[in-house]
Amino acid sequence: MTSTLTATGPNAEQIEYWNSDRAARWVANEDRLDALIGPFGAMAIEAAAPARGERVLDVGCGCGATSLALGERVSTTGHVLGVDISTPMVERARARARDAGLSHVVFANADAQTHAFEPASRDLVFSRFGVMFFADPPRAFANLRGALRPGGRLAFVCWRPVAENPWIGAPFAALAGVLAMPPPPPAGAPGPFSLADPARVREILAEAGFADIEVAAREAELALGGDLAAAVAFSLEVGPASRLIEECDAAQRRAAARAVSEALAPFARPGGVALPGAVWVVTARKPG
Repeated sequence: MTSTLTATGPNAEQIEYWNSDRAARWVANEDRLDALIGPFGAMAIEAAAPARGERVLDVGCGCGATSLALGERVSTTGHVLGVDISTPMVERARARARDAGLSHVVFANADAQTHAFEPASRDLVFSRFGVMFFADPPRAFANLRGALRPGGRLAFVCWRPVAENPWIGAPFAALAGVLAMPPPPPAGAPGPFSLADPARVREILAEAGFADIEVAAREAELALGGDLAAAVAFSLEVGPASRLIEECDAAQRRAAARAVSEALAPFARPGGVALPGAVWVVTARKPG
């Protein structure tokens, strides 16, 4: 499948990556992913407090779960625009909206950092784990601020540091014992934990022109799978650790699976495998 976006500009690497085979894996596992991170998205939606009739921009909407939830909150008198750089995910989101009969929820295959949104057209900019991948966060958030009406709101959820997220920290530590690990990315580089420092979040949003910035700590358990085998498969096939084994041979993959299974075994219980997760729920406002 070919992206409608050209992999150029400041986010070229991300555009290429999220239109690779990785996107197809996310679409195939959308139910598992929505169950995994859904509680955190719900926390952010409650903080955003979308109201009937409001116009919402959902950044990094993925397969559309949050856009549909926002669409239910704003009702048919409101409007939701979901944007994502991944063509496969946007196409899946469109299909879900059609199936749900939510014609006021629409989607665009667009880069939120650079896309020319209609100025002052939105009451709320929202994101569930979709704003950590910008190459130039201040520029990106300034662009999103331009889409808000004066007094409009920003609300998003992002991960706290890896050390506070055993759901990813435990598999990574296990893989470090059996695989050659790449060097850690520079602080603040685009990726799941680029906004883990709350001081940096505040600095970025202030530079982008937002006011009334609040960064609240929240926690919940993440269900990686219904049993240990499913949790290991998820970690190695879909989760962030999956990047580490993409070029591994069969023997290395078997060693990785054994190591991750041993790391996750202490978290297994009759109902499945669940590990703690920690996030920031961030809110802010456009002055005016």
